[in-house]
Amino acid sequence: MLQTGETPLAKKARKKQARRKVTATTRSTEIMKPCVWKEFPRDLYETVIARLPITTFFRFRSVCQDWNSLLTSQSFSQQCAQVKQTRQPWIYATIPGKAIDGAMYDPQSKKWYHPPVPALLTELIVEPVASAGGLVCFLDSEYMTSYVCNPVTASFKELPARSVDFGAIGMTVNVSSPNAGYKIVCISCDGEYEIYDSAKNSWGCPGSLPPNIKRPLNLNIKSRAVSIEETLYFMHSNPDGIVYYNMATGVWKQILIPAPLLLSDYTVAECGGKLMLVGLENNIASTCISVWELQKMTFLWKVVDRMPTQFCLDFYGKPVELDFLANKGSVMMSLRSKRTSNCNNFYGDLQ
Repeated sequence: MLQTGETPLAKKARKKQARRKVTATTRSTEIMKPCVWKEFPRDLYETVIARLPITTFFRFRSVCQDWNSLLTSQSFSQQCAQVKQTRQPWIYATIPGKAIDGAMYDPQSKKWYHPPVPALLTELIVEPVASAGGLVCFLDSEYMTSYVCNPVTASFKELPARSVDFGAIGMTVNVSSPNAGYKIVCISCDGEYEIYDSAKNSWGCPGSLPPNIKRPLNLNIKSRAVSIEETLYFMHSNPDGIVYYNMATGVWKQILIPAPLLLSDYTVAECGGKLMLVGLENNIASTCISVWELQKMTFLWKVVDRMPTQFCLDFYGKPVELDFLANKGSVMMSLRSKRTSNCNNFYGDLQ
C-alpha cells in the first residue's frame, strides 16, 4: 500500500492546471457569431423552445420581440402540440367568485404562479367549471354566460348564448389536430344537452339523452367532468352512477354504480386512461383520503391507495371536509376542519 506523499499530490495539481487551460481555450472558441446565428431557421428554434419547461420559456420571452411573439404564434402552438408531454401538468385554482385571485401550481418546481387576468374577468363574478388543453371554461354567477380563458396568455373570449340550462359542463380538445380546436358539452339535470364547437363558434347538436338512461340526473356540480381520449364522463347521484358521451360516435351511455361506503366529498379523476375516484373516507378507525379505480370488467370501484397515516392524525375523530382539484393523474387536496380554521394542503400523484 502506498503512503500519501508529495508525488501523487503534485500529479493531481498538474492535472487540474491542465484541465483549466483546456476549459479556458474551449470557452474562448465558443463565441456565438452573429453572422451565423442571425440566419438560424425559425422553425428549428421553435422546435427547441417548445420542449423547454414553461417557466424557462417565459424567462426567454425577454430575449427579443421575435421570441416574445411566440406566445401567440400558430406555428409555435403546433410545435408544442406535437411534443409528448412527460412533465406533470399544472393545476389552476381560484377563490370562488374571484377570478382575479387565480393561481397556478407547478408540481415540478413546487411553486405557485399568479398569471395576469383579463380586465373584463376581474369585473365579473365567475368560477371555473371545466378545463382542457390549457384552457379554462368559466361561468358567471347566474350560470348564464360562458367564457373560455387561457391563463398563461391572459386571453379570453365570451361564448354565444346557449339554450340548455346549466347542470354540468365538460370540455375536451383534439390533441391529434390542434387546428380542430375544442368542444364543450353542457348537460342539464333533465337530460337535455348542447355542444359548443370552437371551430364554428356556435352551440349545436341540441338533443336529449336516450330513454334507456335514467333521469333526472342529480349532477355533482362540484365534481368536474373527466375527459379520456374522446369520451367525457359525468358523475351523478340518486341513483349513483356515471353518464358518458363519446365525441366521435355521438353515443351516450350510463353506468349505475354505487359510490364506496363511508366515502364523501368525492370526485372523478383520470390516470393513465383509467377512471379514478378520490374522496374522504370516514370510519371508526381513521379519517383519510382514499383512491379508487373503476374496474372495466365488473364496473365496480376498487380501492388502490390511501393517504399515509401520519398525514391523517391531525384530523382523527374530528369533522373535516375535503376540496380538491384533479388534472391528468395529479390531485391537489385541501383538507380542513369544520370547527376550526386548521387547513392542510396536499399534492398527490395517482400514478
